[in-house]
Amino acid sequence: MTLTFDRANYSNLLAEVAPRAIETEEECDRLLAVAERLTFAKNRTPEEKALYKLLVTLIEVYETQNYPIDKSEPHEILQHIMEASGTRQADLVGIIGSSGVVSEVVNGKRAISKAQAKALGNYFKVSPSLFI
Repeated sequence: MTLTFDRANYSNLLAEVAPRAIETEEECDRLLAVAERLTFAKNRTPEEKALYKLLVTLIEVYETQNYPIDKSEPHEILQHIMEASGTRQADLVGIIGSSGVVSEVVNGKRAISKAQAKALGNYFKVSPSLFI
């Protein structure tokens, strides 16, 4: 059974939610609540899926404009992952080099090479691009 997109049903959903470009925190919170409800709804209709996609796009635009995230340096990302996983610098000896090299990489005194990024990605089970 193939579900088809019902424009009338979608129009009703749009009229009910009345999404528009988000300009206030209150409007963002309101649309977040609707998006959250749709996130956990079972068997969403095609119209609900379209509304959800629209809401997520509006929310992402608002958050990007109002809460920009500074790009982290590769060594800061490494420090965060190490802290979160309980990894010590000594655990990385042999993975990316000697204890001196590990210390310099972790403290941002030495750039992470592509080979080291790949080794760190394999070790932590993340994309090596995080470290480049």
